[in-house]
Amino acid sequence: MTRNSIGDNIHGSEILLPVASRYILLTVFAAVLLQLVPMPRFVAWVWPDFVALLLVYWGVFQPRRLGLVSAWLLGLVMDVADASLFGQHALAYSVLMFGAIFLHRRIRMFALPYQIAHVAVMLIAQQLLQLLVRLVAGAEFPGMVWFAASLTGAALWPVLVAVLKIPLQQRSNPDDV
Repeated sequence: MTRNSIGDNIHGSEILLPVASRYILLTVFAAVLLQLVPMPRFVAWVWPDFVALLLVYWGVFQPRRLGLVSAWLLGLVMDVADASLFGQHALAYSVLMFGAIFLHRRIRMFALPYQIAHVAVMLIAQQLLQLLVRLVAGAEFPGMVWFAASLTGAALWPVLVAVLKIPLQQRSNPDDV
C-alpha cells in the first residue's frame, strides 16, 4: 500500500494556524464543564470522559503544548470535582497523556479508523487504571458496561478533531470570519 492510501489522516495535507494558549485553555475549560454535567445513571454509563478525550487530542496534535504536569493537575481537579478517591484521575490522566505524546506521530500517520482504534485502546487503558485504583481502595467491580464510556469517546474522536480544527484553518479571504 502506498502512503496515500493508509496515511491520509484527518488533517490531510492542510496547513493549520498556530494554536493560541487561550484556545487550549478554553477547550480544557469546556471539557471540564462537559464532564461535570449531571447525568441520569443510564446516560452516565455511556457519557465519555471529555477531559481524557481532550488530553489525547492535545497530546497527539500539539504534544509540546500540554504535558504530564497539565494532565496531572487536570486529574486532581477532576478528583475534587467528582469527589472520588484523590489521585485516581491524576494518575490515569498522566499515564494517558504519556501514551498520547509517545504515540502522537504514529496516530497522526494513520487513517481515521486506525486513529479511532488507538484512541479507544488508550481510553480503555485509562479507565482500567482508574478501576484498578478503585478496586485496591475497596470498591466493587461496576461491570463491563463501565467501559462503554471509552467506546463512546473513541466514536466521538472524528467529531472532536473536526470541531477543534475549525478555528485553526486558514481562510482564503482574510476578511472572512
